[in-house]
Amino acid sequence: MTFFLLSALTLFLLILLLRADLVLISFHSLFIATALAFSAPESFWEIFSAEILEFWIAAIYLITVPIILALLAWKSIRKKKSEQHRDEMSLGKISLRAFMRYTIALYASAIIFILCSAAFLAPFIAPFSPYDQQDFLVTAYQPPLTRLEALILRQPKNLIIPMQQGSGTTVDLANSLISDFQLLKTRNEPNAIRFVDEYRIEGNNVIYRQGMRTKTISLGELAGGESRHIAIKRTFILGTDQYGRDILSRVIYGSKISLSIGFLAALISVTLGTVIGVTSGYFGGWIDAIMMRIVDILIAFPTLFLILIIIATFGNSIYLIVITLSFTGWMGVARIVRSQVLSLKEQEFILAAKSLGLSSMRIIFRHLAPNTLTPVIIAATLRIGTIILAEAGLSFLGLSVPPPTPSWGNIINEGRDSLLNYWWISTFPGIAILTTVVCFNLIGDGIRDALDPRMRGISATEGPAESSV
Repeated sequence: MTFFLLSALTLFLLILLLRADLVLISFHSLFIATALAFSAPESFWEIFSAEILEFWIAAIYLITVPIILALLAWKSIRKKKSEQHRDEMSLGKISLRAFMRYTIALYASAIIFILCSAAFLAPFIAPFSPYDQQDFLVTAYQPPLTRLEALILRQPKNLIIPMQQGSGTTVDLANSLISDFQLLKTRNEPNAIRFVDEYRIEGNNVIYRQGMRTKTISLGELAGGESRHIAIKRTFILGTDQYGRDILSRVIYGSKISLSIGFLAALISVTLGTVIGVTSGYFGGWIDAIMMRIVDILIAFPTLFLILIIIATFGNSIYLIVITLSFTGWMGVARIVRSQVLSLKEQEFILAAKSLGLSSMRIIFRHLAPNTLTPVIIAATLRIGTIILAEAGLSFLGLSVPPPTPSWGNIINEGRDSLLNYWWISTFPGIAILTTVVCFNLIGDGIRDALDPRMRGISATEGPAESSV
């Protein structure tokens, strides 16, 4: 475990060192945006976009996680091997120690941590923008590990948002935020570039070829024309799609969509299922009858058909997908929680709480709900993988996140018609989906075994098990 913490800390520090300039610009823009939001909210909302928010989140994540990893590593190194017996340890520590015995689940957790970190740090680690469609005569359908030459133009990339005219504190703050946003937006290449198949210099001109087209450009229009360093090479590690977009960048950015949908939808569905299951099981009677009949109807109703009806009626967006997947996946959790509550409410500690005159809400939240966490946690981990698969299936059908926003499912959809000739377009996002779902299932199995004393194979009075990592 210590080795993993130190390895992750080293990797984060390396990314922080390589992208220190972008981190500083991100924090500077965050402070400027905060000041602008208080002084002139209307100007702030004119400039604010989800793209700059991604940089702020990535910068905060890149600073916060290494601190947490360093503290955990320091605690793990300083901590001496405990000789305490299990009966002196809390249930949480016993379960954590048991989970540490499952090497496969630990490796799966490490992979999920890497995927989640890649999603948070996508603006810093993606080599290209996932939306770039430039010079597709040269860049389209390039196989993995392709290196292409690109001419560097003297002309900078166009401003996303024009500078504001006038003077004053508000205008200065707005223009400073726009400048920072421009630097972040053009982080990988501040100047415009032009991909070419080949080029040659003849006098003061450069003759280059793009596909079947041959064009000429003056050396004065290129950056570094006098020193003849006019071209750079760019590597597409996972290849490109039909529009010349980098597959690696789209897979990294797609992890944000797929994982966020999986986590949010699982959180909502598990929370809703837990509330309904506890309520139904505890109160019983007509409340239980009505709720369980609703669950029976929703379980019997084809989930995919219901999702298609909702999307066809209201359109497809990421928020609608999250809500739809959340409200079509809580029924199984409700049944599991209800069965747990039915057995728990007849236990002595619940009867004692009732005899003491405790309110129903206190009994539910202080006694029943905590004792149903084991199946809820297991259901949540397994549900995340199911939701990611469902979102990928909807994206494959063109019913999820609208393009060009990348998600693993719609990247596969874009490459399905050319799977035999250009296999890499659909293969790599498919591997990402497979890896994520398998890892979440392994984590769920590990948590189930760790929280079940019968599966741990040891009693609470035995000595602590040795970690295999």
